Amino acid sequence: MLLGQLCFSGLIFGRKSDLTLASTAFVSSMILMIAHWNWMDPEIANLQPVLDSYWLMIHVAVIVGSYGPFALGMIIGVVTLLLMLLTNKKNKEKIELNIKELTIINELSITVGLIMLTIGNFLGGMWANESWGRYWGWDPKETWALISIMVYAFVIHMRLVPGLRSNWTFNFMSIVAFASILMTYFGVNFYLVGLHSYASGDKIITPNFVYYALVIISILGILSYWRFNKFYKK
Repeated sequence: MLLGQLCFSGLIFGRKSDLTLASTAFVSSMILMIAHWNWMDPEIANLQPVLDSYWLMIHVAVIVGSYGPFALGMIIGVVTLLLMLLTNKKNKEKIELNIKELTIINELSITVGLIMLTIGNFLGGMWANESWGRYWGWDPKETWALISIMVYAFVIHMRLVPGLRSNWTFNFMSIVAFASILMTYFGVNFYLVGLHSYASGDKIITPNFVYYALVIISILGILSYWRFNKFYKK
């Protein structure tokens, strides 16, 4: 579902931007690689009773479908910061045009993801009422879904704040904001305890690539901000 939504978003936005299509292909290849790792844990078990519901397809499809545009926005943000990093006096005009183009597509992609995530959260409330007798209970999964909505709502509305209108700020935040999605999708299941923590009790292992990613994003952010101030800040 995530891969299909990501590819669909990339093909739609890629009609106007070759870099967007290239970014989509890269992320899709990463998802396919991770999906291939599934053979490493072939255990199949029965669904828990609460998951044996038609809401599983409806709610989960919409929620996971929203992750595709968010993932696309994240990788577009990375590509945009790399373009800023590669800017010099000779290629500034061309790269600036690409940066503006990618930033617009990034904003559109995040907007689509935010709408789907919000709708999916309301659908989750319907499922919760049917399964547990209440629409909202501040369960960790519910809370982090709300946090993700608020984070991306802030990213979308940053352009209304005079000091946060730059292309660098928006694209960097589109990368940082994706951490809330990762926490909602993976972190809650392993690190927190609640009605949605179906993997709680398993041994918690934080992959090393998480730390590497934090270091790489920090370095990319600092260097690209320096180049942005040098060539684009007015």
